[in-house]
Amino acid sequence: MILGIDQGTTGTTCLVFDAGGRPCGRAYSEFGQHFPRPGWVEHDAQEIWDVTRRVAHEALADAGIRGQDLAGIGITNQRETAVAWDRASGRPLHRAIVWQDRRTAGRCDELRAAGREPMFRERTGLVLDAYFSGTKYEWLLGEGGVDARAALGTIDSWLVFKLTGRHVSDYSNAARTLLFDIRERRWDEELCDVLGVPVASLPEAVGNAQVYGETTEFGGRVPVCGMAGDQQAALYGQGCHAPGLGKNTYGTGNFLLQHAGAGSPLLEQGLITTIAWGIGDRLDYALESSMFVTGAAVQWLRDGLGIIAEAAETEALAASLDSNDGVYFVPALTGLGSPHWDPYARGTIVGLTRGATRAHLARATLEAIAYQTADAVHAQNTALGVPLQELRADGGATANGWLMQFQADLLGVPVVVPEVAETTALGAAYLAGVTAGLWTEADTRAMWTEARRYEPRMGDDERASLLADWRRALERARGWAAP
Repeated sequence: MILGIDQGTTGTTCLVFDAGGRPCGRAYSEFGQHFPRPGWVEHDAQEIWDVTRRVAHEALADAGIRGQDLAGIGITNQRETAVAWDRASGRPLHRAIVWQDRRTAGRCDELRAAGREPMFRERTGLVLDAYFSGTKYEWLLGEGGVDARAALGTIDSWLVFKLTGRHVSDYSNAARTLLFDIRERRWDEELCDVLGVPVASLPEAVGNAQVYGETTEFGGRVPVCGMAGDQQAALYGQGCHAPGLGKNTYGTGNFLLQHAGAGSPLLEQGLITTIAWGIGDRLDYALESSMFVTGAAVQWLRDGLGIIAEAAETEALAASLDSNDGVYFVPALTGLGSPHWDPYARGTIVGLTRGATRAHLARATLEAIAYQTADAVHAQNTALGVPLQELRADGGATANGWLMQFQADLLGVPVVVPEVAETTALGAAYLAGVTAGLWTEADTRAMWTEARRYEPRMGDDERASLLADWRRALERARGWAAP
């Protein structure tokens, strides 16, 4: 059996997988979100660890097993979230700065104005944006008051440290920091110097399928032996192990990744090039589009506006309308990600009339998830020169049949949902299982099974009209908070 730990942005999910790769135990818990200033998003790293440990125990209990029954543990995590902690005590030194946080957008502007972006882009595959961890580390060491001798890392590093005592980060997470050379597989000293981040404060960079250490947290001595950032883990869990295969994860944000091969990484305007995973001597790359606020917008309808009690209500509300009646919501609550990259865009609702209801807001929110994905697919199709044949979808929002059908309609290609929708945890478990000798990579691809398929039904004219109005709304949101 394998324990898959999926530490996400709003909660932690743990699943136990049997020898056939099927989930047999599950537990989940949310944790606190902190918004100390507009555009700032923070987490309590200690709370993340406490919740993760508790949920893992609950998943094992749900599966009816003990820790010593596990062959290994795989970890997947919200990426780019920056943590600083004391090496000796293991105590966090500041709240974690979440990937959604925009406090360093101005610093990225300064670096761009100074002509630094080409160097960062060429070595890391990333664009200069507050989304990534590097400027968050810089802020923690400066305005955050964190001592330069502290340990810095992303959530994978934090969890492995708490489980095993080692300070490591896998290639897929290291590649999200603006500090890691994705060709050389090492921290780039010049980039670290630009941001004032000591290389000694950063974790050892390691592969995605190897033993990082053992933990006694759950009883026995269990190897922690698979690790990947959530979106790369989902790509692995969806069986997208070769060029031309891709997936979209519908979570707090949406993340569209396509396998881009093992050769020289492709750099395209508006898109991210990242390490998919490193297994043995093989290093695979992925082309990525990151959409920051998708499922988080549904959460805002629930927690911010109070117009729904739970996310599932949006499906019936959306379906209650024959059309969107011209109401569009651009959920740029923390700026716009790929392919637009506008940190100063802000949430915008257009087309409201006296007849607009909460159903219109619910439908506009779901439509916005699909519109952002359509923009990302178009950008990747253009970059790769090959049109998407089908979209493999995973994440919590795949339970919303209305959204999945609208997504297929908007793209004009089938949307396919796998039997195990929580492919982030599955991918981490696959990596751990491969390391532990439970499966081969070919075995994990054979385990992928289709649960539902949504075929497009919308006409070309209707699709073009909807997308044109979405782009009009998008322009009204852009640059709103620019200084």
